[in-house]
Amino acid sequence: MLEKPVKKGDIHNSRLSVAPMMDWTDRHCRYFHRLMSARALLYTEMVTAPALVRGGALHLLQHDPDEHPVALQLGGSDPVELAQATRLGWQAGYPEVNLNCGCPSDRVQSGSFGAVLMERPEHVAEICAAMIAASPAEVTVKCRIGVDDQNPAQILPRFLSAIRAVGVLRVTIHARKAWLQGLSPKENRDIPPLDYTLVAAMKTDFPDMHISVNGGVEDLDAAQGFLAQGLDGVMVGRAAYHRPWDILAQADSRIFGQPDPAHSRAEVVARMLPYIDAQMGQGVRLAQITRHMLGLFAGQPGARHWRRVLSENAHRPGMGPELLQQALDAVAQAA
Repeated sequence: MLEKPVKKGDIHNSRLSVAPMMDWTDRHCRYFHRLMSARALLYTEMVTAPALVRGGALHLLQHDPDEHPVALQLGGSDPVELAQATRLGWQAGYPEVNLNCGCPSDRVQSGSFGAVLMERPEHVAEICAAMIAASPAEVTVKCRIGVDDQNPAQILPRFLSAIRAVGVLRVTIHARKAWLQGLSPKENRDIPPLDYTLVAAMKTDFPDMHISVNGGVEDLDAAQGFLAQGLDGVMVGRAAYHRPWDILAQADSRIFGQPDPAHSRAEVVARMLPYIDAQMGQGVRLAQITRHMLGLFAGQPGARHWRRVLSENAHRPGMGPELLQQALDAVAQAA
């Protein structure tokens, strides 16, 4: 793969980030989100190192330069393979490569990576050291506060100490345990109790590390509250996907002190049209893009009409960008 110029990330961007979410934060979703915030840090879906290194699935690294600042999240457990994948990510244009130590799905567990890595802090440190040596990309980690019967107050400091010792200085902590047995991935996002106090304590104990909190953050008020407490960043997951305007449209002004790039939802739609047209010209189906836009009018009059027009029609043959105007018209009629 030919090396592409990498846009260096600004650590300030991670004051607010959108979580990597499987089947959701693909390149079309990220392009859409970027229209509402020029500053928030975006992440890819988790890409497994074996898929890149053994499977040659380099198409998983495709992204539009306008998505930056954007980071690649990798899953895996083999230091050599993850080092190779990190190098591929850097060559593809990602200035940050994030190691997934938080996903609790059965598929991830069977590969001995994701949240199960919380059981092996020293191995994670070995992985991170190999990734750091592989390229100039910044290596970061996303983790849980612990898994199963671990005591988070004991394992989390041990985990952070291990990765800090090899040069990882930025970490995002999902403030819940992951139960690898007995809970589904969906239940793991809701049932284990949140422990924001422990995450805040880690910032006190590791003042040189850049620590972001993740889990249960529903709005910008909550995000600003965590930043005011001294945490370095806040990562928002499902709320940013299901209510993207609410989370992202004022993020630049409220979190970063910069002008917001979009003044209305209709403006975002209008700016998506050339992208949709270009992508469809390359064989992308309309529904692959519009499925990420269903929450744009969440909480607004006409939101149901917007969702219905897109979800019922985007998959139909011959449909193109003009469908979005029909959906906007349906919103206007309902308002």
